[in-house]
Amino acid sequence: MFRPVLGSLVRAVPVILVVAVLTFFLMHLLPGDPAVVIAGPDAPVEAVERIRAQLGLDRSIAEQLFIWLGQLAHGNFGTSLVLNQSVVSAVIERLPVTLSLSMIAMAIVVPVGVACGVTAAYFRGSLVDQGMMLLALLGVSVPSFWLAILSVILFSVVLGWLPSSGYVPLSEGFWPWLAALIQPAVILALFQIGFLARTTRSAMLEVLGQDFVRTARSKGLTEWLAVMKHAFRNALIPVVTAMGIILSLLIGGSVIIEQVFALPGIGRLVVQGILVRDYPLVQGCLLLFGCTFVIINVLIDLLYTVVDPRVRND
Repeated sequence: MFRPVLGSLVRAVPVILVVAVLTFFLMHLLPGDPAVVIAGPDAPVEAVERIRAQLGLDRSIAEQLFIWLGQLAHGNFGTSLVLNQSVVSAVIERLPVTLSLSMIAMAIVVPVGVACGVTAAYFRGSLVDQGMMLLALLGVSVPSFWLAILSVILFSVVLGWLPSSGYVPLSEGFWPWLAALIQPAVILALFQIGFLARTTRSAMLEVLGQDFVRTARSKGLTEWLAVMKHAFRNALIPVVTAMGIILSLLIGGSVIIEQVFALPGIGRLVVQGILVRDYPLVQGCLLLFGCTFVIINVLIDLLYTVVDPRVRND
């Protein structure tokens, strides 16, 4: 039962290491100098060089990489150059925003995407199937930032139904919290709904033609039981895989949405860190994203053993 989980953990170690090294080099390839940002554009050269020495930026790239990897080995993700706080504490402060946005979007994606996929597969080739797949294609194709701007203009500026920006903590009330997040969550979910609907449809089409589904119908089961209890249950593996991918994309792909709606989440923190060349902050955030994806993959492997007994017995 735990063999797939152990395999995922073993494979995750080199993946995280590669992510760490690539993130480090990509950040150092960006033009600009963090010391200049901290000292100011009009600071004398001596002051900039002093800050570079304090931050260790005067060392070679290889030295900086090995120092950073050594810190990671001890659980130290570094200290932000601009925020003057540890990367972990900066992420923890903004984690509730990104998690809240991702969870609301996921709560929208799963029922809508699965329902559209199952319905399209059941009515294969009909106008219902073509219409739902067209909507799924539009959801995948339309840029999220464009939809976000249109949504703000319509629902916030014209109608005044929802706030255009900002975040309200859950501790201040459920409805203010939901009102602040429902608009960006819906925009974030639209792309993933199309992906999940298409995946569910493909999985269901493969299963609906199997002999055990025809046998279930011949025994007098209703269409609902034959489709949902027998067909859908056997199509869950690719659907669960798609859900894991979607959750990873929702957590890591909310950068644009957080920027448009001015949400103080991790995605916006990464953008701000890139703009000021805050190497430790961006490197630490991206590495934490990588660790999050690994955890999600492990949870998906565990979920496989629940939805499919054949995986449990392997």
